[in-house]
Amino acid sequence: MLFQSNNIQLVELEQQIGELILNAQGSVNKFDKETLEAFRCAIEKAQQSQLKALVLTSTKPAFIVGADITEFLDKFALPQTELLSWIKYATDIFDALEDLPFPTVSAINGYALGGGCETILATDFRIADTQARIGLPEVKLGIMPGFGGTVRMSRLLGADNAMELITTGKELKAADALKLSLVDAVVEPEILREAAIDCAVQAANGQFNWQQRRQQKLSALSLNKTENAMSFALAKSMVMQKAGSHYPAPLKAVETIEQGSKLARDDAMRIENENFVELTQTPQAQALVGLFLADQQVKSLAKSAKKLAAPVQTAAVLGAGIMGGGIAYQAASRQHKVILKDINANALDLGMQEAAKLLNKAASMGKISAEQAAQSLIRIQPTLEHNALKPADIVVEAVVENANVKAKVLAETEQTISDHAVLATNTSTISIDLLAQDLQRPANFCGMHFFNPVHKMPLVEVIRGSKTSEQTIATVVEFAKKMGKTPIVVNDCPGFFVNRVLFPYLAAFNQLMFDGADLATVDKVMEKRFGWPMGPAYLLDVIGLDTAFHAQSVMAKGFPTRMPMPSDNLLKVLVDAQRLGQKSGSGFYRYELDNKGKLQKRPDDYIATHLQQAGVVQQTFNEQQIIDRLMMPMINECILCLEQGIVASAEEADMALIYGLGFPPFRGGVFRYLQQLGLKSYITRAKSYEHLGPAYQLSDSLLDKAKSNLQFLATK
Repeated sequence: MLFQSNNIQLVELEQQIGELILNAQGSVNKFDKETLEAFRCAIEKAQQSQLKALVLTSTKPAFIVGADITEFLDKFALPQTELLSWIKYATDIFDALEDLPFPTVSAINGYALGGGCETILATDFRIADTQARIGLPEVKLGIMPGFGGTVRMSRLLGADNAMELITTGKELKAADALKLSLVDAVVEPEILREAAIDCAVQAANGQFNWQQRRQQKLSALSLNKTENAMSFALAKSMVMQKAGSHYPAPLKAVETIEQGSKLARDDAMRIENENFVELTQTPQAQALVGLFLADQQVKSLAKSAKKLAAPVQTAAVLGAGIMGGGIAYQAASRQHKVILKDINANALDLGMQEAAKLLNKAASMGKISAEQAAQSLIRIQPTLEHNALKPADIVVEAVVENANVKAKVLAETEQTISDHAVLATNTSTISIDLLAQDLQRPANFCGMHFFNPVHKMPLVEVIRGSKTSEQTIATVVEFAKKMGKTPIVVNDCPGFFVNRVLFPYLAAFNQLMFDGADLATVDKVMEKRFGWPMGPAYLLDVIGLDTAFHAQSVMAKGFPTRMPMPSDNLLKVLVDAQRLGQKSGSGFYRYELDNKGKLQKRPDDYIATHLQQAGVVQQTFNEQQIIDRLMMPMINECILCLEQGIVASAEEADMALIYGLGFPPFRGGVFRYLQQLGLKSYITRAKSYEHLGPAYQLSDSLLDKAKSNLQFLATK
C-alpha cells in the first residue's frame, strides 16, 4: 500500500503498475474537501514512487459523480482572492495528475461527471464500460468547469465539440463518447479493470505514444485566424439563442475557451480559474446551486416515504379525459397496471387515444421502443364497469372540477374498492376535507394534484386532509415517485399551495390592467425581464379562461379578504364573450395555425377596446413597477403558506413553484429570490404598494425575520 485514506487507496500491482482506487465511505465517489486532499496526497505519492504507469479505478457503481455541491455556497461566500486561491489549488492537483512522469489510464464505470470528467480528461487514456455516462454539467448550476475542463476538453475534442458539450451540460453515453474520441475504448463492465491495466502495461512498455497525446493537451489550440473567428462567433450566437441573457455561464464558458485558445495549458488554466470565480459571484449561480440543494432535500423527503408506503401493483383512474388519459399513460409507462374508468364510451376512447398518442410520440422520438409502447398500452384496461375497480390498490379520481360531482363519485367508488385501497382526488382547488365529508374511510383519502400536461409537468402536489393517515400520504408519495414525478406534500386549503399563490399574481395582473397598463408590455416584461415562460395573459389563455374563472371563484370563496372576486374582472369579460383562450381560438390574444400546423399567438385589441370603453386611461409603468405589482402578492402569499404550515419548508415551496409553474430557475424560487432581494430592501419597496389592498400587506413573519436578520431558507 503506497497510500491509504478513508476515500482513496494507492497500491502497486505487478509490473510496477499503480492503481489509484476511488473508494468513498459513502454511496458515491465525489470530490468533497477531504477526498480532494486525499487525491492530492495520492498523486504526490505516485509521483515519488517507482511506478511505470497508473490506473484510476472505482469500487462504487459510479466513477466520480462530481464535486460535493453541498460545499459550494460556503465556497462561493469566501473573499474572491481566497476563492481564486482555492480553485487554483484544486486545478494544480489535476495538473499534477496530468504531469506524472509515466502514462495514466482511467477505468470509467458509471458516471464521470463534473470533477469526475475533469479527472479522466487529465489522464492519457480513458477506457469506459458500456454503462458509462460522461459530461460537464456545471452550467446547470450557473457556473462552468473549474478543475481544467474547458482547457483540456477543448484541446482533446476540438473547440466546437467542447463548446457544445460544456454549454449544454450534456451527458454522453459511452458509445457517443467513443465517437468523439472522449474515450479510447468501450468494454463490458466485467473486464473494465483488466482492460485498463492492460492498456497501462502496453503504454509503459512503449507500445502507445502517451507523450504525444499529453503534449496535445498542454499546447494551444491549432486554429487559424479565420477558423478561430468563425468557431467562436457561431458558438456565442447559438448560446445566446438557447440560453439567453438570464444564464451567463454558457457564454462565459465559450469566452473562456476563446481566451485560452492561443495559450499553453498553464496560462489558459489561469483564465479558467478567474472566470470560474467571476461566475460564482452571480445571483444565477447562487440561485441554481440553492435550487439543486433544495431539489435534493425534496427527493430525500420523498425517499423516506418508501418504508411506510403500501405496495401499489394496480392503479385506477376515474375520468378518461385528456387529464385522465395522461395520468393513465404516465402510470402505465412506468410498469403499473392501470384501470381507466369512465361512464361514457366516447370519453373512454378519448382517454385511450391520449395515452396512445403520448406513447407513440415517445416511441417516434426514440425514448422507448415500439414494443415498449405497445406493452404500456396493453397495461391500460379501459372499462365502463364500476366493479372493475375492485383490484385497485390506488384510485385517482380525475372527473370534472366540481365539488358536488367529485364528492358523489368518490363516495360511490369507496363502496366498491377494497378497505386498504387509497383514494386520491386530482383536484386543483377544492378542499380535501370538504370532499372527505361523505367518506367512510377518510384516513385512506388525500389529494393527488397533477399539473397539465401530465407527461411534461414534473410536480405532483400530495395534499394531506385533517384525517388523512401517514401511510396514505407515504403510499401516494411513493406512487408519484415511481411514476417519475416529484411529489411535494402540502396541507389542505383552497388551492393548496401552487394555485393558492398563483391566483394573487393573476389578480394583481387584472388590477394592473384596470390601472392602465398595456397587456403586451406586461407579458413581455414578465417573460423577457423576469423570466417566466409565459406572461400572465398568455398563461391564462393556455390554462383556459373558463377554467381560470372557475378556480378564481373557488379561491374567492376560500379567501374572501385576500382574493375577493374583483368587481372589474377581465376573466369574466372574456368568458362571457366565449373567448376561452387557446381552445376557442381567442382570449387575451388570437390564435391561428401557421404553415406547419403549429398554433401561433397573435395580437388582439379586444381587451384594449374593453378597457377604453370602461374609462380606463392608459398609463406607463416601468419594468420594475410591473414586476413588483405582480410578484409581491405571490411572494406575500408564499410567506403566509409557510407561516400557516400549508407547505413545510421554503425549499419545498421553491421546488413546487419551479416544477409546478415554471418559476424562472435562475431566480431559484420565490424564497431564494426574496433572499437575494434582501428582506429589508423588499419590505421598504413593498410598503409603497400596501395601499393596493390585502394581497400587498406584509406578513408578521416577514417583518419578524427582517428584524432578527433571519432567513426563510436553511441554506445561505
